[in-house]
Amino acid sequence: MSASEPGPAAAPRVPSAGPELAGGAPIALTIDAGVAIATLCRPPVNAVDDGWLDRFDAVLDEAEADPQARVLWVRSAQRVFCAGADLAFMRRCFASPEGLGDMIAMTRRMQQVYARIERSPLVSLAEIGGAALGGGFELALACDLRLVADEARVGLPEAGLGLLPAAGGTQRMTRIGGEAVARRLILGAETVKGAEAVALGLAHWHAPAATLRDTAAGIAERIAALPRAALRECKRCIGAALDPAVDGYAVELDGSAALLALVETQERVRRFLERSA
Repeated sequence: MSASEPGPAAAPRVPSAGPELAGGAPIALTIDAGVAIATLCRPPVNAVDDGWLDRFDAVLDEAEADPQARVLWVRSAQRVFCAGADLAFMRRCFASPEGLGDMIAMTRRMQQVYARIERSPLVSLAEIGGAALGGGFELALACDLRLVADEARVGLPEAGLGLLPAAGGTQRMTRIGGEAVARRLILGAETVKGAEAVALGLAHWHAPAATLRDTAAGIAERIAALPRAALRECKRCIGAALDPAVDGYAVELDGSAALLALVETQERVRRFLERSA
């Protein structure tokens, strides 16, 4: 979208779990009204494997290349949001000593894809309608915003298997929820439901499962009406605030200068000042 074009007005069209998702890809993508909807559709539990990660990378490529897209809305066509690592892959890895190296390589790849979601100029929204455990909740934690169904369970219970949530889980849960929350949930292998996830600071909203999709659509539509450049620069400044090696105040000034130079920003501010006169 050019700097002078208006933002999208229509609500995004949400794909159903019907035939349009039957193309074989583990993640379907539609882009409508400024919202890129990534629908996880690998039955039965959206398990993560190499093909799933490759597809998510491709989804990000396509969504970020679309000049209309402002929001990446991640949702599921299955009963669960995402159950984490593929169990068949884990069985193969545990069948031989060499396979344990493959587990580390897979975990590193998950870290890379999830970090890319976090760094994306798109505002990412995870709509968690069912269980999001382990690597599935690590995916949600990599998103900017999280909406959880009241009935859905989320958490990082890897310690119960003698493992740890290594796809960014220990880092993001500690950073987002704080040390006390991370120690409680990770060390206790505890899962919580939607309202408690919000109370602990791990999600932003909760809603009944029956209204979850409409709630998510409203959030995505509202954000997609904002200027893409402003969202990008705001995300960049928030990221700078979390990095002690970066001067966040300098990043704010740099971002402000870039936005003030845009025709769209100038027109929006001018209209605001005229209304306020």
